[in-house]
Amino acid sequence: MKIYVVGGAIRDQLLGLPVKDVDYVVVGSSPEEMIKKGFKPVGQDFPVFLHPDTNQEYALARTERKVAPGYKGFTFHANPDVTLEQDLERRDLTVNAMAQEVSEDGKVIGPIIDPYGGVKDIEKNVLRHIGPAFSEDPVRLLRVARFSARFPSFTVAPETMILLRGMGVSGELKALVKERVWQEFSKGLMSEQPSKMFHVLESCQVFEQFFPAELLGVTSVLKNLDIAAQQKLNISQRCAVLLASLKSELIKDWATQWGIPSECKDYAVLASDLVQALKGTKLSSIDVLDLLDRVDVWRKPDRFTELMTVIRILGYQTDQLSAAYVAARQVDVGQIAAAVTSSGAKGGDLIKEAIRSARLAVIKEL
Repeated sequence: MKIYVVGGAIRDQLLGLPVKDVDYVVVGSSPEEMIKKGFKPVGQDFPVFLHPDTNQEYALARTERKVAPGYKGFTFHANPDVTLEQDLERRDLTVNAMAQEVSEDGKVIGPIIDPYGGVKDIEKNVLRHIGPAFSEDPVRLLRVARFSARFPSFTVAPETMILLRGMGVSGELKALVKERVWQEFSKGLMSEQPSKMFHVLESCQVFEQFFPAELLGVTSVLKNLDIAAQQKLNISQRCAVLLASLKSELIKDWATQWGIPSECKDYAVLASDLVQALKGTKLSSIDVLDLLDRVDVWRKPDRFTELMTVIRILGYQTDQLSAAYVAARQVDVGQIAAAVTSSGAKGGDLIKEAIRSARLAVIKEL
């Protein structure tokens, strides 16, 4: 039984990046032996075990065979006769197919094993597939696009791009489930240069299979998205930057199609509403107050601040809205509610109207 660190941990180490996730592969062992050593079985699709002390995952070396469409259409073979090279061969890219032997307590005890040229491709800044089986898993198209955003200095090898384009027309992408698609998209959006993910999707001619056609070729959107990345905006803000040029109904439909988290959808819809309002002439005091109410600034001031950052990246002035908010939040809503109640009037609507009138009055004074 031998244990190896595999995949991204070695890649990131060679790139001088922090190693966050470590994957372990066990060669020459069986489920029975792993359990006897105290490992806890947790894998559903293939044998994965938790280390008895560290709780880290250890997977038995395995091979796989395509038997049905989609990324779940594989059968797995995992037993002691599967070699390390066979396990690495089933991986997507050469830069993710390196290994290094470690002891049972995780200490490195061997050199980097690189049967498919991952070190050389890292030196050349190339994302290259390992073999023809690469195209059997449609998720890999999204992974390459996402890795392009994470490692913007890398380019996709021409022969890999040919396979990616073939995947785009094969019909395999239709088998992807929305949760898996969003998982890859969200990682790409949170990468160093998100625009590269979209450039790869365009080059593979699959952009419109995943995103509204209205965004295709709009360079300003991708430029703004990279600015959002430089400013370390969160995922909801980046979704807003990406989608704000679209109509709110289109955003909602797209979010439903791919199972986008509600907060990301809400930010994008609100950003769209704000952009539509700011495109026109100077806002009236009532317009300003309506927008502040629309974004629920009184209950969610942090969201308002984050949306103002988005709007500025998109090239619009936020001074009027920000000044109005600062002035209107000085209104003492508790005092107004008490005054309405003490006058003998009843009903929450009367209090709301009084508060709105007070806020509108201070905004008009600006």
